Amino acid sequence: MQIRPTAVALAAALTLSLTALPLAGTAAAHSAPSSCTAQAGPPSATGGPDTEALCAAIAGLPDHDATAALLRVGGKGSWRGVAGVRDVRSGAPALEHARFRAGSVTKVVTAAIVLQLAAERRISLDGTVQQYLPGLLTKDFRPITVRQLLTYTSGLQSGPSLGDTVEDGYPHRFETLTPQQVVAASVALGPGYEPGTQQNYDNIHYTVLGMLIEKITGDSYAHQAAVRIFRPLGMRDTSFPHGADPRIHGPHNRGYDWIDGKLVDVTDWNMSDRWAAGDMISTTKDLERFLVALFRGRVVPEPQLKEMFTVPKVPGATYAAALERFELNGKVIWGKTGSRPGYSTVIAATRDLSRTLVYSVNSTDAKNDGLTVAKRFAFPAFNR
Repeated sequence: MQIRPTAVALAAALTLSLTALPLAGTAAAHSAPSSCTAQAGPPSATGGPDTEALCAAIAGLPDHDATAALLRVGGKGSWRGVAGVRDVRSGAPALEHARFRAGSVTKVVTAAIVLQLAAERRISLDGTVQQYLPGLLTKDFRPITVRQLLTYTSGLQSGPSLGDTVEDGYPHRFETLTPQQVVAASVALGPGYEPGTQQNYDNIHYTVLGMLIEKITGDSYAHQAAVRIFRPLGMRDTSFPHGADPRIHGPHNRGYDWIDGKLVDVTDWNMSDRWAAGDMISTTKDLERFLVALFRGRVVPEPQLKEMFTVPKVPGATYAAALERFELNGKVIWGKTGSRPGYSTVIAATRDLSRTLVYSVNSTDAKNDGLTVAKRFAFPAFNR
């Protein structure tokens, strides 16, 4: 069992961690003021969220598990929460409209573009990688459909990375591993299983989908995301890094991770290998806008939108096209998690949008299984 440090121990840990930070300063070990704002009537009258539990979730930040948290809950009643610090050295309060690395939430954008192309009849979901990207796969692979890429059932094996953990990757954080290199190495491994027989969540499926988008449109993936989704929805603070740029431009809360017992600043990191599977930078406001528009059919038209809510008939499958199906407190929830070093992100909602949740948590262990962060910050949003 992991025991959370006392306030005194946390203060000492944060102060000692400065030896691992690139700039000198004094760590802020005291809790920053949190902001909890209900933007609708009383929960009993509106069926609104459990504001007491949500406020309790963000109280006391920064602590051992997170340095900041930004939450937006909507649907029947809405609530906003901001807590923690922008920078542990200065102790400046967390920025509510901060930009952050959204990680694998990027996959929902990628899936939406692919489904738009299907609606435009520029591709077929039953069409194959071999058809649209000739020469990408070897003859060892049986036909892999676009739908199988969307639902993580393609049989492709994981590509390489510059480190399986934050600790392993940190020394290589400014190096570049291109999506093309990732796919080539995956293909060299051969198929992992017969397409359509297993569901294996992995970035590789969506890296290939990014290549498909570029091949079909003759345009860059990032520009297609901008013109098809970000600009039409007014997502002004959402973008992708330029190539190997490791920085988050614009206002942001810095991300940290415990490495060898020290709290290390991991904000600056080249994420280019994640690309269409996890390279997006966004804000909670923009992601909430995207989530609501998507579920309302303003991004992907029917019948293609059904693909995002149809789990394939594969043993143990929980994912549809990008989105994962959860059940919590008797509610069926569809959502997507994302994690990058220092940043943990969630978008989730009931299908009827009676409850929506978007959060960005500056988790100090963002690349673990995410359950600790989800129990604390996500579960209370669906208490009622």
